Amino acid sequence: MRLKNKTAVVTGASKGIGAEIARALAKEGANVVVNYNSDAAGADKVVAAIMEKGGTAIAIKADVSKGADIQAMFERTQREFGEVDVLINNAGVYELGALDAITERHFQRQFDVNVLGLLLATQEAVKHFRSDGGSIVNIGSAVSRFLPPGTAVYAATKASVDAITTVLSKELGSRKIRVNAINPGLVETEGVHAAGFMGSDFEKMIASGAPVGRIGQPDDIASVAVFLASADSKYMTGETLIVSGGFR
Repeated sequence: MRLKNKTAVVTGASKGIGAEIARALAKEGANVVVNYNSDAAGADKVVAAIMEKGGTAIAIKADVSKGADIQAMFERTQREFGEVDVLINNAGVYELGALDAITERHFQRQFDVNVLGLLLATQEAVKHFRSDGGSIVNIGSAVSRFLPPGTAVYAATKASVDAITTVLSKELGSRKIRVNAINPGLVETEGVHAAGFMGSDFEKMIASGAPVGRIGQPDDIASVAVFLASADSKYMTGETLIVSGGFR
């Protein structure tokens, strides 16, 4: 129970990696806010799974790219659970496409959620952190290091996450708030299935290129998130951990 009596907000937690992180944090004793934008049923399912195991969680709808939504989410969090100890910036979108497929909408949607959303959530969260600080974990992507073709905009957003993590660790260190990031490799989620990656040559290439011989599962990422959220990582900040099964 490394997070007993702590409060954690997980953005984009209605499915995939975010949902698994929410469940893992609750298992360690945290009160968890399961944020979602459109998938209310998915968020409710995550909350129900946490409560069935004796945990505490609530679902809150908020578009992370809208400041008013973020403010309302943290105000409700404060009313329900008090001050915040952990923020997991997981909400994100991806649309792959070569240079000739890039449009203003394609660019703006990904930067609005993946970059602006992370900044707005962090900006508001620090107003609600306890005086003894806490932990912020940004979910980036190993794509910012691999840089495959067709990912110009998405990779740029995740490279921004890498930079923001380092900058904010320096800005917030005096307030005892640690800021770290996890850059997952390919992870089997609903989104990966919907994109048609499972069973594809791309998935096989990633699995065969990883020393562990497989792509990731959400719990591979969640366990690292718990570590970074807890006091086990109390002397770590400004770090970006690549969690890709060794794929380089």
